[in-house]
Amino acid sequence: MSTTEQRVAIVTGAARGIGAATAVRLAAEGRAVAVLDLDEAACAETVEQITKAGGKALAVGCDVSDEAQVEAAVARVAAELGAPTILVNNAGVLRDNLLFKMSALDWDMVMGVHLKGAFLMSRAVQKHMVDAKFGRIVNLSSSSALGNRGQVNYSAAKAGLQGFTKTLAKELGKFGVTANAVAPGFIVTEMTAQTAARVGMGFEDFQAAAATQIPVQRVGRPEDIANAIAFFTGEEAGFVSGQVMYVAGGPLN
Repeated sequence: MSTTEQRVAIVTGAARGIGAATAVRLAAEGRAVAVLDLDEAACAETVEQITKAGGKALAVGCDVSDEAQVEAAVARVAAELGAPTILVNNAGVLRDNLLFKMSALDWDMVMGVHLKGAFLMSRAVQKHMVDAKFGRIVNLSSSSALGNRGQVNYSAAKAGLQGFTKTLAKELGKFGVTANAVAPGFIVTEMTAQTAARVGMGFEDFQAAAATQIPVQRVGRPEDIANAIAFFTGEEAGFVSGQVMYVAGGPLN
């Protein structure tokens, strides 16, 4: 068995969308994968897809913004799958609105899931990485980090994750741990469907309009992001750290 096959990965927000595609991709590369989401039952489909293909997966329910739940979840993964040395902080939530309409609760929720969640998960998992002298952390940023109307909370959180990533890279590099960020552009997920609804467009029309603004002339799929994450989590990526990769079908500025 290779060292790659022995790695244990945690993917947050893995019940659907980018997280599910990432969990499936990492399992296909030989990782045992903890499929973590707010509702454990919602993880069943992702777990089933992995196990049917011969992989090993565990569904874990956890609110990543809750410190006690995060500690318990990581402890459970370590006990049932083994010490986690790969972490993909993908869990996310949208509470879009223009600044003057946005509530403090909307701001706090988005910051709690994206930023506090990534902090709590990384802090809980890094001890296992340091002990193993190997670790891969991938944080999901977004092209919205560059600014996006109606997403002041989400944009701020996703920009913050880039600074978080670069700081982790500096702190943890000497322990064999890398930290990188993937910043998706337009990806077909339930979250982008929510955005289409917010602006009053049908989702198919929303996708078609977005594609005209993308150099490769198509919108992205969750698998496009999973491919980038797979690179960053690989054994071969040990000299790549503190980077932000925009996966958006072309340059954004």
